[in-house]
Parts: sequence; structure tokens; C-alpha cells
Amino acid sequence: MKRLPLGIQSFKKIIEGDYVYADKTRFIYDLINGASYYFLSRPRRFGKSLLLDTISEAFSGDKELFKGLWIYDSDYAFPKHPVIRLDMSSISNKTPEVMEKDIMLTLRGKIRDEGFDIADGSPANMFMQLIEHLHRKYNQRVVVLIDEYDKPMLDHINDIPTADGNRQALRGFYGILKSMDPHLRFTFITGVTKFTKTSIFSGLNNLRDITMMEKYANICGVTTQDLGTYFSDHMEYISNLEDFSHFESVHDEILKWYDGYSWDGKTRVINPWSLLNFFDHEKFNSFWYASGTPRFLLDLIKKKPDSYTNLKNFEITERMLDSVEIDRISIEPLLFQTGYLTVKDVTYPLDDEPTYVLQIPNNEVKNAFNLHVLAELAESDEMDAWHMRANIRKALGEGDLQKMLEVMRGFFASIPYNLHIDQEAYYHSIFFTIMSMLGFDTGVEVSVSKGRIDAVLELDDKVYVMEFKYKKCSPEASEEEKRNVFDKALYDAMDQINTKGYADKYQGSGKTIYKAAFAFLGRDDIELRVDS
Repeated sequence: MKRLPLGIQSFKKIIEGDYVYADKTRFIYDLINGASYYFLSRPRRFGKSLLLDTISEAFSGDKELFKGLWIYDSDYAFPKHPVIRLDMSSISNKTPEVMEKDIMLTLRGKIRDEGFDIADGSPANMFMQLIEHLHRKYNQRVVVLIDEYDKPMLDHINDIPTADGNRQALRGFYGILKSMDPHLRFTFITGVTKFTKTSIFSGLNNLRDITMMEKYANICGVTTQDLGTYFSDHMEYISNLEDFSHFESVHDEILKWYDGYSWDGKTRVINPWSLLNFFDHEKFNSFWYASGTPRFLLDLIKKKPDSYTNLKNFEITERMLDSVEIDRISIEPLLFQTGYLTVKDVTYPLDDEPTYVLQIPNNEVKNAFNLHVLAELAESDEMDAWHMRANIRKALGEGDLQKMLEVMRGFFASIPYNLHIDQEAYYHSIFFTIMSMLGFDTGVEVSVSKGRIDAVLELDDKVYVMEFKYKKCSPEASEEEKRNVFDKALYDAMDQINTKGYADKYQGSGKTIYKAAFAFLGRDDIELRVDS
């Protein structure tokens, strides 16, 4: 049984150490024989660095290293080219000045290793001279590979001046590549986000973005076919362990937990980091999520919680997915690019550009991210959120909404006053997060003939049709005044459910139907009325 390449991003080490390697060399062959400038966006820990290292080795001239792989038997001649590899995640980026100094130190190391006499200058100027000198020295055009190009911006996404300063500096640094075209054989740039074209690569208009191309949909990640081809021994071993004997199919359970990522709506790939850790730890867990969730994502959701409630089957165009700008960030494209949403389907409206339908990819992301978001919204720890989840799950299973309400009251009361947002959408977002975290298929803004239901929760034997009302009430209001506001809100919510026939579509389902009206007056002022 081959070893698992956990954390190994060196192609040579994987091959020579007899580690598992899912052959991606056919894609590399197509890239090398296609255009000269490429860009690829993929989430963290999805194999981008290993892909670049494999490309680097393909240009090293060592054909025997690829023996047994697709490209070895192709017509590729493995000519040797000088390679410049830059990993921007290893560059200090506290300020633009610090970042430029560290880039210069990195370039100076490469210049020294080659024995060149190049005077210090701007990073862009040193980069240009290094490329020219390498071309002359080896009489072969240069290969440039840039990994995590966007790290200096993402690290400061909540500090716009620093992020934009780093962007401006990198724009000039990356911009020299177009003028270096006579000296370049191949250029490949990867990152998580797509701050492309206008903001970073405005001068590099020949950069071919393969992120959403069907041809390269599984250039990173593990397909279900790969799972059977390269991990069959590991699958068999895991399936024979006593801890997995209760699963009808370990294969199917792996797909539920870690599969589902797609960039074309057709090809699905498994998260490689999670898959390798699953085989290594011999248990299902949220390995990719635990390796680090970007702080800026959670901060954005806290600023606009209603955006998080509308992500199920969210529709967006590719142009919108490309429109991430440092000072105008939308949560949806960022959630997609960072791996928390993926392409479920692609539709082609008449006389319009393709539309991408997005969804949460798998159990790992759904469970871990919802729990984390809930804890963030309440500034609570995940243990408290987990206990609340267990209590609500029990109450819903018993059809006891009053018990659920008591749990929710306690949870809302724990949220600091300064975090509450004076909007109905704030309460919607927390409720949706709770239900999603429970693993329930919660419908939000469900369309019916006479309107939209705030939320629908379906269990095996029950349907909860829910309407929320948020009413402002003065903190100095008397108990009687507060009661009157509550009664009016609860009446309006239940009347809306009944007059608009929100529950009608679930009649005849054989399930018990609960019509639930929720009224929120503030942090810990919540009331409920239930009809069934």
C-alpha cells in the first residue's frame, strides 16, 4: 500500500518516495502545448502548489522522473528550461514596503545562486533582469511560476489601505511579464481569489484564465475515478476496520463528506487534503475546515448576515464571480472562490451569459462552517453552539417548539448588545444558521402562489412553516405595551401564514404540519405562537 503524501508539495519527493500520486500530467501536457500565460483560482489546500511543482519538474528535462505517468509516453520531449518559482505566501506583507523588501531578498537569493551580477533596484526591475539573464545564460526561454499571488491582499482584506497598497505594488511587479514575452516560454499564476484583469493583471491581457473551463475542471482535486484507481488499497483497508462496519458504503460516505466541488457543474472532485487526512486518521472529520478558515469571511458575514441566509441555490454569472475588488467585496463570489460554495449546475438563458447555480459542496463544509458562523454571530464558543444544536434537534424531533424557543431565548440573550443588528434579516440569518447546522434542509424565502414563506423545515414526519416578525419596541416600554406589540406581531405573522395559504402545498404529505409565528422585539425578547 503506497504511502499518503500528507503535506508534501514536492512532485519529486512523492514519486521517489513511492507516495500516492493522482496523475495530472495530461493536463500539464495540454497546458504546455497550448497558450503561454495561464491563471488558475482554487481554494487553499487543493493541490495548486503541487501542480506548479509538477510543471516545474516537467521543464527540468528529467523525463525518467515521469515514468509510468501519462506524459511519459506522449510526444513531449522534455526540453530543459530555466524556472523562476515564486511563492507569495512566504513573502512578508505587513506593509507594501516590507513586502517589496522581502521580494527583493527572494530575488537576490535566486540571482546569487545563478552567479549573476545584478544591482539592487525595484522588485520589478530585478525581476526583469533575472529573466533576461537566465534566457541568455541557458539559451532557453524562461518559465515563471507564481503561487498564491493574492496572499498579500487577502491577509489585509479588513485593512483596505494596506491591502490596496500591496495590490498597487504587485500590479507593477506582475505587470513586467508582458514586456518580457520574448524571454518567456511559459507563465502560470495561481491563487485563491480572482482579483484579475482590471485590478492586478491589467497589463497582462494575454493571461488565459482556466478556472471555470470544463477542460480543466479536475486539474486539482481527486475524482471518484481517481479514488478507485489510486486509493483502492486504502479504501479496502478502511472498509475492513471495525469502526466503519456500520457504514453501508464507506465509498459513498467519503463522497458525502468530501466530494462535491465543481467549477463547471458537471465534474465533481474530492477535497484532497481532507481525503488524505481521512485515510491517515481513520475517521471522518472536518480536516480541511480545521486547517484554517479565513477571518475575513466571518467578518463579512457578521457585517451582512442576511447574505448568508440566501446562499442555497444562489445564482450568479461568471462575470460576477470575477468581480471581486478589494474595496467592494461581495460575500457570494468570495465564498465560492475560497471553497465554501461550489457550482451545482450551469444554466444557459436565452440571449444571456451562462448562470452558475451555487451550493455548499459537502457535509464537511456545511457542518463545520455553520457551527463556526453561529458561534461568530453570537460571539460564543463552538461548544455552546454545539450544545444548543443538540437541544434544538431534540425539541424539533418531539414537535415541542416551546422547548426550542426556550433554547433560542437563552442563545439570543447570550449575544452581546453591540452585535445585534436592528433588522429582521439578522434574526433570519441566525435561525437559518441554526437549522442548517442541525443538518436540516431548511428552505428560506420559499415561493408559493401568494407570496414567500420565511422558512420551511421538513422532517420525516413533520413540516414546520415559519414566519418571522421583528418589531421595534422602546426599552422603557411597560410590560403591557410590550405585550401588545408581541400580540400584534404574532397575529400578523400567523394571519400571513393562513391568508396566503403557506401550508397548503404540504397538505396531503402525510406529515404533521406546524404553523409557527415568531416575534422578535430584541436581544432576548422572543415569543412564539403555534397552530397545527
